[in-house]
Amino acid sequence: MTSTLFRTAATALTFGVAVALGAGSGPAGAAEASAQSTPADWTMAGEIVGKIRPPSIPDRDYAVTAFGASGDGKQDARPAILAAIEQASREGGGRVVLPKGVWLSKGPIHLKSRIDLHLAEGATLLFGPDAANYLPEVKTRWEGTELMGYSPLIYARDVEDVAITGKGTIDGNAASEFHGWKAKEKPDQLALRQMGISGVPVEQRRFGGGHFLRPSMIQFFGAKRVLLEDYTLKNSPFWVNHLVYTDHAIVRGLNVDSHMANNDGIDVDSSTYVLIEKNVFRTGDDSVVVKSGRDLDGRQIGRPSEYVVVRNNDLGGEDGIALGSEMSGDIRHVFFDDNVLRKGASAIRFKGNLDRGGVVEHIRVRNMAVESFDTLFWFQLNYPGELGGNFPPVYRDIVFENFTVEKVGTVFDAHGPEAAPLRDVLLKNVTIAAAEKPLVVENVEGLRFENVLIGKQRVDGTLDWR
Repeated sequence: MTSTLFRTAATALTFGVAVALGAGSGPAGAAEASAQSTPADWTMAGEIVGKIRPPSIPDRDYAVTAFGASGDGKQDARPAILAAIEQASREGGGRVVLPKGVWLSKGPIHLKSRIDLHLAEGATLLFGPDAANYLPEVKTRWEGTELMGYSPLIYARDVEDVAITGKGTIDGNAASEFHGWKAKEKPDQLALRQMGISGVPVEQRRFGGGHFLRPSMIQFFGAKRVLLEDYTLKNSPFWVNHLVYTDHAIVRGLNVDSHMANNDGIDVDSSTYVLIEKNVFRTGDDSVVVKSGRDLDGRQIGRPSEYVVVRNNDLGGEDGIALGSEMSGDIRHVFFDDNVLRKGASAIRFKGNLDRGGVVEHIRVRNMAVESFDTLFWFQLNYPGELGGNFPPVYRDIVFENFTVEKVGTVFDAHGPEAAPLRDVLLKNVTIAAAEKPLVVENVEGLRFENVLIGKQRVDGTLDWR
């Protein structure tokens, strides 16, 4: 059963301490809550940041102009860029520099270890619009399932000490053929998911010519020590910055202004020791999202996303921050601190479904300034599954504290699976100036309120709804 509680100006909403509301037939009995706000949590966040190692790249430059590139936006600069990367790699690494100008790349740029792709201020790396130029297929991950697919526009596999830096712009091209594929992708999306669930070998999951799964803009697939810093990015074909199986990454000072379909600002996907700070994201989908693989494929690979710190960012997209829905390999020890969330569908959106499995736990979110969203906290654990699985995802031990919110439609909307209710969530010191609806809850245990203010109403206590 689902409970919906409405608030009007004349209606007080107050839960006394340790009050539990049953599913229509009396008290269900409060679950013992474990989620707590402690100084040790944020000590751990600081320790994570202290352990993250930046890339080590030799201090020498390789200007693409020395390899015959022209920055007129018409000639294909890709051969020269790849030649510069190749020579720098042979000589032990360095900075491949795109000076001021428009550098057209009619196909993907594949990075190598100890390379910094540097876009000088005034430089634009413009990718060509023809999808066929992003073949042959490469091993990648698409919405949490491994496959052989179109190459991401910038791609690096099995690398160490790699960076993309500079004040320039990376442009996926508003005229790209990929932008029209959203409407065509459903058969391929379902086919890939079925292959992942059935255990078809990755080498046989081929989605090149004649298929319509768009590539990420930038993807690191198996990387150690990555720096993404300062550049602007627009017109991404799919997810924007995508870290897959990446350990030790710093994402800092980016300006993502990309509003095509599925344009997440940064996807942390089965990656560890990641710092995301001082970025401005204006995106067509989630601004910052943490994932760990999809369905059986994600569970078998079994690589969690963990030890992630997201701080001091300005976030504006359909959703501000998100976990899932691809979370089958587990997510834990993720910290969000001192971020601004602008406006959109949901400020916080955590997703899963019965195909997924996986555990999400020890998530801490504090010191958030929120402007206007349809929903403030949305636990959409009944996200569309479509393939009939029976692997309930588990979300638990989550704390939200010190929120200042201007306006929301619904404060807390949660739908947990019956077999694995959402449990042990704490809202503490949350001040909301205006809200239309406080709660929509289904299969929730140990939802706790400490000093939650909705308009002039204060909410304290514990709620179970099963």
